[in-house]
Amino acid sequence: MSDVDLDVIRARLGRVDPRSEPSPKAAVAAVLREGTPGKPEVLFIQRAEHPDDPWSGHMAFPGGRLDPTDETLEGTAVRETREELGLDLRAHGALVGRLDDVPTHKTGLIVRPFVWTVERVPSLTPNHEVAAVHWVDLRSLMSGERDTGYDLDWKGARHRFPGYAVADRVVWGLTYRMLQIFFEVLRG
Repeated sequence: MSDVDLDVIRARLGRVDPRSEPSPKAAVAAVLREGTPGKPEVLFIQRAEHPDDPWSGHMAFPGGRLDPTDETLEGTAVRETREELGLDLRAHGALVGRLDDVPTHKTGLIVRPFVWTVERVPSLTPNHEVAAVHWVDLRSLMSGERDTGYDLDWKGARHRFPGYAVADRVVWGLTYRMLQIFFEVLRG
């Protein structure tokens, strides 16, 4: 889709009335920047490997669980992005909108995705929860050129889940579903 730029994204998200699920308890930030003029990029983190993390090693948007100190889920996404990457979205970004709430299959947790744009990205300082950071051209995800699959043994059977190739990893599962919702909005 060649006509998607940050202005188009802002306009299309501004017309969306996202679906809300009961009791979301986590939030993520889909952070966009203009890589080169007219070519938006989206930020992914590779989560660090940790035995207690159900999403250990996965490609994801920055975010996490609602904390008692968070006034809102938007605040959760802002806090988690600042903690994980050193990126203060309120200082360096603009909230564009949000997407439909997405329930997880692994834990039943409901996640609320927020979409932000940043004009100038300061140096990112990933914390111990983040193994790597990747900016990816949005069009390459939407066009199908990064389409791939992710194989997983689950409930005694081998399954292949759809995903996107990013670096040497696959964006799949929850983040993939959020991107599908986002792309539906962008395609109108």
